[in-house]
Amino acid sequence: MSTLVVIPARYKSSRYPGKPLASLTGASGRAMTLIERSWRAAMAVAGVDAVTVATDDDRIADAARGFGADVTMTAESCANGTERCVDALRVRGEDPDIVVNLQGDAPLTPPWFVEALVAAMRESGAAVATPVLRCDARTYANFVEDRRAGRVGGTTAVFGADMSALYFSKEVIPYLPRPPAPGEPVPVFHHVGLYAYTPTALRAYAAATPGPLETLEGLEQLRFLENGVPIRCVEVEARGRVFWELNNPEDIPRIEAALRAEGLA
Repeated sequence: MSTLVVIPARYKSSRYPGKPLASLTGASGRAMTLIERSWRAAMAVAGVDAVTVATDDDRIADAARGFGADVTMTAESCANGTERCVDALRVRGEDPDIVVNLQGDAPLTPPWFVEALVAAMRESGAAVATPVLRCDARTYANFVEDRRAGRVGGTTAVFGADMSALYFSKEVIPYLPRPPAPGEPVPVFHHVGLYAYTPTALRAYAAATPGPLETLEGLEQLRFLENGVPIRCVEVEARGRVFWELNNPEDIPRIEAALRAEGLA
């Protein structure tokens, strides 16, 4: 089955304008832009046929071409990364079996997250799938700290026994009546900013109208749930790696610390 990885990237972010071009310094002391680090994460994935950066901004496109990335110029009207994936297919005139949306703010995405997601799509026949990662104590503390400070940090997910998503939120869900004890599993799952879809599911998404939950939370995947399209959650393991997206400028030190700890140049 053919697989295309799309990295949506926009310059005009309401929370962090110019975020894809933010500089991140790794273990070698070398600074790279966020979009280059996200592209490198995608290029490390085995078994995909192509990787492209999808953007509407010439500054991002020029930067991406400068480090060797394939670039697909998409419409400025795309409201989110999923819509940009739809437009990338239109521009490219392609119809791969699986489209992976590796969001351009997730440079710490390990390759096995994407590989597990693609494998689940192939084995289950799901129309949409996304990874979830059980929080460790540090990640859970970061979630709580961000919300107390009034910052929108990562996203959490809850799902049923069949691994079908029940809801995604920028709040920390489910509610915990007390903090987890040391060594106790944390019953909160971090939603990894990564999706896989069939082209048919993508086109149906583009034809649907954003609902109130998507609008309130600002989470694109809720459009699927609000229109009755199930999302399969795929639990992945960190294997000692730290995962965190770059949502706010305050996340840069967290991500640079993770790059150094993991020896990523």
